[in-house]
Amino acid sequence: MPSNPADSSPEKSELPTSIISAAKQATKRGPAPVHLWNPPFCGDLDMRIARDGTWFYLGSPIGRKGLVKLFSSILRKDGEDYFLVTPVEKVGIKVDDAPFVAIDFNAEGTGEEQSLTFTTHVGDDVTAGPDHPIRVTIDPDSGEPAPYVLVRANLEALIDRKSFYRLVDIGDTQDIEGKPFFGIWSGGVFFPILAQSKLV
Repeated sequence: MPSNPADSSPEKSELPTSIISAAKQATKRGPAPVHLWNPPFCGDLDMRIARDGTWFYLGSPIGRKGLVKLFSSILRKDGEDYFLVTPVEKVGIKVDDAPFVAIDFNAEGTGEEQSLTFTTHVGDDVTAGPDHPIRVTIDPDSGEPAPYVLVRANLEALIDRKSFYRLVDIGDTQDIEGKPFFGIWSGGVFFPILAQSKLV
């Protein structure tokens, strides 16, 4: 008798139950202090975070939002590598770009008094400022900007396109080392996006 495809979904039978159990235990009393844990490395998982924030395991998307949020709470970046970390094990995963996506933001105030609070696809809220900077990279081939905001230690969120367009609408121009830059204010910091000379 053929098996039911639903029974072989990653959420039901194949996800690493030891990590799920340890993560649930570790996050019972608040954010997981992954920076304090130094468990043995247990190898790599066939787990990947796509550029749009979708998590995959064994090539299949993880559809349960609660599970994705749980995994994201025990994510750590050491150097250029990403890991899921619990008090008892550390496993490597792949991240195509940034592990989070900022899907919206709220702006309060204007100019130097402006404050921008971003919301990620896993429910984190972070206010851009000295401790949570915004940076923008430019694709050398297409010239397309890719903006990011730091969510927590070494972990960034890619700011989605609609939010970036909204940021451009409230942008300002400031001189940096004698050159005018277009950018945005948040938390008392001006974050440059593009040299004024490159604006079309």
